[in-house]
Amino acid sequence: MKKQNISRRGFLKGTAAASAVVACPAIVPSSVFGAEAPSERIMVGHIGVGGQGGGLLRGFLGLAEGQSIATCDAFKSRRDGRAKQVDAAYSKKMGKTYKGCKTFGDFRELLACKDIDAVVIATPDHWHVPITIMAAKAGKDVYCEKPLGISVEHNKAARAAIHRYKIIFQYGTQQRSFNTHCARACELVRAGYIGELKSIDVVAPNGRTGGNPAPQPVPADLDYEMWLGPAPKTPYCRDRIRGRWFIYDYAIGFIAGWGAHPLDIAHWGYPHIPVEYEGTGVIPTKGLYDTVINWDVKGKYASGVTFTLKPGGDRTTFTGTKGSIWASRGRAGSSIPEILKTKVKPNEVQLLQDKHHYRNFLTACKSRKTPASDIDSAVQSDFMSHLGDICIRTKRKIKWDEKKETIIGDDAASRMLSRAMRPPWKL
Repeated sequence: MKKQNISRRGFLKGTAAASAVVACPAIVPSSVFGAEAPSERIMVGHIGVGGQGGGLLRGFLGLAEGQSIATCDAFKSRRDGRAKQVDAAYSKKMGKTYKGCKTFGDFRELLACKDIDAVVIATPDHWHVPITIMAAKAGKDVYCEKPLGISVEHNKAARAAIHRYKIIFQYGTQQRSFNTHCARACELVRAGYIGELKSIDVVAPNGRTGGNPAPQPVPADLDYEMWLGPAPKTPYCRDRIRGRWFIYDYAIGFIAGWGAHPLDIAHWGYPHIPVEYEGTGVIPTKGLYDTVINWDVKGKYASGVTFTLKPGGDRTTFTGTKGSIWASRGRAGSSIPEILKTKVKPNEVQLLQDKHHYRNFLTACKSRKTPASDIDSAVQSDFMSHLGDICIRTKRKIKWDEKKETIIGDDAASRMLSRAMRPPWKL
C-alpha cells in the first residue's frame, strides 16, 4: 500500500465504516499523552484478551501514539479484568479516576463502534481470519496475532479483504521489530554477504500430545458458542480451551503456531516460498490433541534453493556459497562472524522500520504506509506451514504453483486448501 496524504480520521470519513452508530468511551485528555492530541491518536479495540492478548494490551497501553478504549472476549471475567487494567493505567497517567474502557462479549459490536480506528486480534487461531475480514469491511486497521489462518483459502480471503478495503495490517511476528538482529541477518542475506543462497533450514518448537476430551460443565462466565464460532460444535472441556493450538478444529499445531516466527524470518530473508514439499510427521490418535508433531518437511524453491522444516528450538539458517548466517528470537550468528558487524550500504535493502512492533503498527495507521509485517508476507510465510502440513497428511509430494497459488495435479490435496465453517459464519 502506498502512502496517502490523508489522515486516519479523514480516511474513515470517506468510507462506509464511518456510518457505524455505536458510541465508545470518552477520550483521555491530550495532557495525558503530551504532544499526541486526541484527534491524532489511534483508538484501539482489543479482541481476545487472554494470555497473549493481555500481553499485547499491556504493550499498547504504554504507547502515546494510541489509546486502548475497548476489550472483547468470550470470557466475561477476562474482558472485565482487562478493562479495569486499562482504566487503572489511564487513571495513573491522569492523576485522577478514569473509567472509560468499554467491554464487549461480541466482537461485532466492538467493530460497530465508530470511535475505534484499529483492532488487535489475539483470539484462538480459527477466529483470526473471519474477524480480520469483518474488521476490514468495517474500516478498521488490524494487528493480528500469528499464525494467520487455518487454511490457505482463509489466508487468501484475508489478503483480498485487506487490499480491497485498503486497511493497514500488521502481522504479530514481532521478531521483525523487537529483535533487531533478525532484520540485520535478513539484510545481509538479501545483500549477498553469504554468497549465492543455497539452502534455508527452519526449526520450531514441537507440538504436544494428550488432552482430556471428557465433557465438562461450561464455566459460568464463558460464552462457549461464541468461542467456538465457525468451528465444529463439540462439548466443552477445559483442555479444549487450554490446548486449542494442538486441536485441528482450531489450528494446525505448532508447525504454524510457533513455526510462524522462524518461517517469517525465512521469507523476510528470501521473499519466496518453496514450490515442492514432502515430509513425514505424526498425527496423535489418543487424547484430544490431533495436530502434527515430529514433522520433517523438505522442499525446494523454484530457484533450486532447498528448504527444511523440523521441530527443535527457534532458528532460521541461511546457507550460501560463502558461509551461513542464522537468527533466532534471542540472537544471530554466522560462520563468518565479522559480517554480523557489517552495516548494509545505502543502496542495499533496509528492513528495520522501528524497534517497537506495536508502535510501528500505530505509526502506519497514521501515515497509511505499509508496516513491517504486511499482509502479503504474512500470507506467503503462512502458506509454507500449511503446505508442509498437507504433504504430511497426504503422505506424498506436493507441488505448488506460485502464480496461481494452488496445488498442481492433486485434487485430494487441493481440497485441503480450504476449511468448512459452521453456519451461519462464513468468509
